[in-house]
Amino acid sequence: MLSAFGNAFKTPDLRKKILFTLFILAVFRLGSTIPSPNVNLENIHACQVEAAAGDAAGLYSMINLFSGGALLQLAIFALGIMPYITASIILQLLTVVIPRLEKLKKEGGAGQTKITQYTRYLTIVLAVMQSTAFTTLAVNGQLFQGCSRPVVYDSSIFPIIVMVLTMTAGTGIIMWMGELITDRGIGNGMSVMIFTQIAAQFPTQMWSIALGKGTDPNNPNMPNAAGWLAFAMVLALGLLVMLGVIFMEQAQRRIPVQYAKRMVGRRLVGGTTTYIPLKVNQAGVIPIIFASSMLYLPMLYAQFQTGNPVSSWIAQHLSGSGSPWYNAVYFVLIIAFTYFYVSITFDPVEVADNMKKYGGFVPGIRAGRPTEKYLAYVLSRLTAPGSLYLALISLLPALAWFLLGEVASRKFPFGGTSILIIVGVGLDTVKQIESQLQQRNYEGFLR
Repeated sequence: MLSAFGNAFKTPDLRKKILFTLFILAVFRLGSTIPSPNVNLENIHACQVEAAAGDAAGLYSMINLFSGGALLQLAIFALGIMPYITASIILQLLTVVIPRLEKLKKEGGAGQTKITQYTRYLTIVLAVMQSTAFTTLAVNGQLFQGCSRPVVYDSSIFPIIVMVLTMTAGTGIIMWMGELITDRGIGNGMSVMIFTQIAAQFPTQMWSIALGKGTDPNNPNMPNAAGWLAFAMVLALGLLVMLGVIFMEQAQRRIPVQYAKRMVGRRLVGGTTTYIPLKVNQAGVIPIIFASSMLYLPMLYAQFQTGNPVSSWIAQHLSGSGSPWYNAVYFVLIIAFTYFYVSITFDPVEVADNMKKYGGFVPGIRAGRPTEKYLAYVLSRLTAPGSLYLALISLLPALAWFLLGEVASRKFPFGGTSILIIVGVGLDTVKQIESQLQQRNYEGFLR
């Protein structure tokens, strides 16, 4: 594998792509550490030290995860890539219900370009809304629960507008940099940037777990034996989880498809055999994002509407992964959204019609309606283990709660969306580099 890396850097155009990608990611990480104007960085750090940031991170966990922790520092890239992801999901769902978007999707490259343009516009709109919401929370002292320190210097209207515009502009720059990586770098730009933000938090989270279980009396900044034991347990558990995720992400059911021979002009075409790859995890990380967003809404309601019995119940039972109610609702939502998302992204009727149009059929299954029923049956059988797999991976932090305690579970880096994105993006990027190496007669990463 090291020799493959060496061969990648020996190829001039591939080396240029890798270095360009690394440069964009370095700028991205720099922007995630620079605070927005009017932000009192000293008070923000003080609130984080007081451990109130842990509760805030639980409330805004998804956005804070995808921003690499920049959200709770109110950096210029505080919103991260989350507005673009939300806009992409919304456009993908609207494609099913709006005929105009469905027509654009079927037009090929030109239609996809138009949908991408709509996604950019919606991203900016969502960025304005989210930056306004988080700036308002910061000004009202609600960004960090239990911390009374002001996190902004001036709460007048003009500095607030500047903060909102800065975060919105940061989202636009992130979107532009992601497209630059896709066009001129290695891998999918947005995915690689999410990978970078999540991976950037791993060292801090692992070290926090070690310190949270105990420190050396002579050196408070170093963990003691209990801390090192917790560190080793989390690392070993993480490697096992990563191995299982790789196995499940690569697992697929291949449905054979035979194309009949036919005459096109004077040529005899067809007669080939191929397959339809149906992944066990057909939905990816989208159901987890959906479920997290749905659980975010009642917690946001409880934060703004305090004092009533409903808000008290939500704050007690739906405020974190240590609650059985939270885990149960999260588990059910992930399974439901997995079935929902798979049903709208893979249409057995459309696939069966396309196969019939081009003379394709599944061996032993008649073309048309029987093929449609067969594909729907196989897809439902695959979605069941896929949804359970996603739900169990998402509940790993809750398992860490019981095994390692509250501190470890709050900083546990090997569960839910993070590990799925790390493994998925890593596999995809390695395969892209491998394919380019094989085009130049070099040995790839995977053997």
